Amino acid sequence: MAKLPTKPQIYDSSFDFLNQVKDNNNREWFSLRKEEFQKEQGLIEDFAEGLLKELNVNDVIETPSGKKSVYRIYRDTRFSKDKTPYKTYWSGSFRRATKYRRGGYYYHIEQGNSFIAGGFWGPSAQDLKQVREHIAFDAAPLREILISDSFVATFKSLKGEQLKTAPKGFSADHENIDLLRYKQFLLVRHFTDEEVLKENFLEEAVRTFKNMRPFFDYMSEALTTDINGIEV
Repeated sequence: MAKLPTKPQIYDSSFDFLNQVKDNNNREWFSLRKEEFQKEQGLIEDFAEGLLKELNVNDVIETPSGKKSVYRIYRDTRFSKDKTPYKTYWSGSFRRATKYRRGGYYYHIEQGNSFIAGGFWGPSAQDLKQVREHIAFDAAPLREILISDSFVATFKSLKGEQLKTAPKGFSADHENIDLLRYKQFLLVRHFTDEEVLKENFLEEAVRTFKNMRPFFDYMSEALTTDINGIEV
């Protein structure tokens, strides 16, 4: 008897279906394969439900279910030059609960380009200002996180768009200018196809999310208190 997986996982068929979509990205083809799509999406929803269950062990997630975390496969083509109607990857995200738990978790499954990510994709001007004030006042706590063994082993470095010059209100020769230039704060870990298809991928994805927590805790404090530690 074949051994059944103990936890949800990603299967070859998930990649296979996406590759078919890449080769036949049109509504006529897709409409004839709705059942196949629903089956594959169901497997992704099961995987996402497994992620959510594990995340809630050590965190509090606002997203109500794994199914609700999965993004639609239908592309918004209104403002895009690419008019193909369907995405060629599976993806989704989880939102942390309450203003005291900032940061979001994201997963992206695509042959040759799968990754687990998290952080702050589009912080508001006010949020950026607040984070920069904390960094300018004392960047040591953040730097300790960014050079920690678990952070470097998992994410290598902080990612995200940066200004070419100093942000308004900060000197270009500030000792923490390298951190002050960030406009986004992203943590990303890429996985090979072989790693994604292993039975323990859910465990590795959860471990990756867990290793984001020290950074999220720092950012949550920066976004909810002033530099004196008083709640704002």
